[in-house]
Amino acid sequence: MMAADEQQLILRVKEGSHEAYRVLVERYMRHAYNIAYGFMTDHDDAEDIAQESFVRIYESIQSFRGEAAFNTWLYRIVANLSLNRLRQKKSTNHKMVTLPNQTMENVISQQTDSHNQDIKPILERALHDLPTLQRAVVILRHLNGLSTKQVSTILQCSEGTIKTHLHRGLKKMKSNLSVIKDEVI
Repeated sequence: MMAADEQQLILRVKEGSHEAYRVLVERYMRHAYNIAYGFMTDHDDAEDIAQESFVRIYESIQSFRGEAAFNTWLYRIVANLSLNRLRQKKSTNHKMVTLPNQTMENVISQQTDSHNQDIKPILERALHDLPTLQRAVVILRHLNGLSTKQVSTILQCSEGTIKTHLHRGLKKMKSNLSVIKDEVI
């Protein structure tokens, strides 16, 4: 359920208020960028996707019914644009996706071992090796802290499907990490 101030803001945007739209963009641009960067790990791509997301929101705000939270709708748009961009890059053999440095630094900073910087490329490689949907679920659920229900809404899958992809993705990462660890040692 949306907060009353957010509902008013969206209503004003629907009525054509450019100021309300600016406030909405300022409020959520960083979130959109972070989600896009989680998929793309390229600042330019993430910025393009975040901006394109807000263009899409502006063009389709009239169809937003408020049945889900605005940020869930935004995340769905960002995730879909990111996945589309990944498919385009994959089909043209562009660079591979890795875990974003900022997010990895957050994960690593939570640990106290002095060898943590050695873990970063290993975790990036393990995440990179996941299929796209599993990677998306792991990024949204664990790295961005969204609930299973929110991830389900964003990716338009059932919660059971999300749980399955999350379980399989984490299991595959664990397996890949043990293989990678053996290669490093």
